[in-house]
Amino acid sequence: MTARLRVGGFTPFTTIDYPGELAAVVFCQGCPWRCRYCHNGHLLPARAPSGYDWDQILGLLADRRGLLDAVVFSGGEPTAQEALEDAITGVRKLGFKVGLHTAGIYPRRLRRLITRLDWVGLDIKALPENYPAISGVARSGTAPWQCAKLLAEAGIPLQVRLTRHPRLTSDSELDQICQKLRLLGIPHLEIQHCNSAQALDKTLRLSL
Repeated sequence: MTARLRVGGFTPFTTIDYPGELAAVVFCQGCPWRCRYCHNGHLLPARAPSGYDWDQILGLLADRRGLLDAVVFSGGEPTAQEALEDAITGVRKLGFKVGLHTAGIYPRRLRRLITRLDWVGLDIKALPENYPAISGVARSGTAPWQCAKLLAEAGIPLQVRLTRHPRLTSDSELDQICQKLRLLGIPHLEIQHCNSAQALDKTLRLSL
């Protein structure tokens, strides 16, 4: 039996999650990292109970053909689920473009998906050696930079962004990250405001 996508949230309409397109966002349940500034803590447990059913969402999307341009898979970490591949296929069959928000945790799975993606938002959190201080996972810095290289070489429309908390990312490191991205052929890094009020690490909440 094919696994169904585990969904932790759904936004039926957005103008900001896929640049230049009207989109819906599917928030996939589960992420193996525990980033200190994460503000979607409810999406982290892979098997958390959910009131969302993928088949029902697919039906809602079918009814919105002609009203929406795209569907974005966000998270959590969408590529943590094997069911993402079938979910993307289902969305494409409805005629929608497909966007993906990812932290770049699974390069091999991303490589399999890349020809079916129209746009990717990739989160880069730090220089490779500094990732564990943010993600809480040892040796977590290699995969995201592999994904950055993979996406740059594929030529897919791409936005690379960094959520910045001043206690976690210095000006010097930010400059080094931008330089490293430019060497990969990625000229721009989008800096995102850190929603510290909801940070998973409570010690970060009052420090901005």
